[in-house]
Amino acid sequence: MKAKTLIDRPRKRLSPRFYRRGCRACPRLAQFLETVRTRHPDYACHPVPSFGELGASLLIVGLAPGLHGANATGRPFTGDHAGILLYQTLYKFGFSSAPDSHPGDDLVLKNCAVTNAVKCLPPENKPIAAEVNTCRLFLTQELETVPESGVILALGKLAHDSVVRALGMRVSELIFGHASEYRVCGGRTLLSSYHCSRYNTQTGRLTGEMFENVFSRARDLLG
Repeated sequence: MKAKTLIDRPRKRLSPRFYRRGCRACPRLAQFLETVRTRHPDYACHPVPSFGELGASLLIVGLAPGLHGANATGRPFTGDHAGILLYQTLYKFGFSSAPDSHPGDDLVLKNCAVTNAVKCLPPENKPIAAEVNTCRLFLTQELETVPESGVILALGKLAHDSVVRALGMRVSELIFGHASEYRVCGGRTLLSSYHCSRYNTQTGRLTGEMFENVFSRARDLLG
C-alpha cells in the first residue's frame, strides 16, 4: 500500500516519563490486577514497561499485556502465544539477539523496542476506551522518542488507532489495514499489521509470510 503523507499537526511535547509501576489511574484495571495477584501470586501483576531501548528506530506497539504472558513475566509479548511469531520475526530481520523471549534470559533487542498501548492487563483482554485514553499519556511520550525517519509498527486495529490519536491525528485519515503505511510526524512512518495473536495465526488471518512482509518493509525503510 502506497504511503500517504499528512500535514504534521503541532503536538505538545511531554516530559520523558514513560511508565509508573504503581500507577492506579484506571480503577477497574487496578482492581483487576489485585484480583489476579491473589490467584497468581507468582505473576508480575503490575503495569508492564516497554522492552528494549527507547529511542530505537523501530517501536512496536501492541494492545495490552496478556494474562499468562506479559502480565505474568513483566515483559511485553513474553510467555504467551503472541510473542512466538513476533520474536522469531524480530530475530530473522536482525532486530533481536535470539528468536525467542523468556523471563530472566539475556535477550537484547537491536535498535528496536516493544511496548503496549495499555500497560495493564484488562479483563477479557479488552480495555475500555477510557483506559486506552488514560494510558495514552505514556504511549505519546514513548512515540516522542522515535527518531525522524524511524518506524512505528502497530499490531492490531486498537493499537493502530491509539497510536494515531497519540500522534494528534484522526483515525478517519489513517485507516487501519494489514500492511497499511502512512508518513507521519517529522518523517516517521506508521506501519500496521494484524495482531500476531493465537486466533489470527491459527485461523490464517495472519500468516508468517504476511507478518514477515511487514517487517521486510520496516527494514527497507530503516535502511
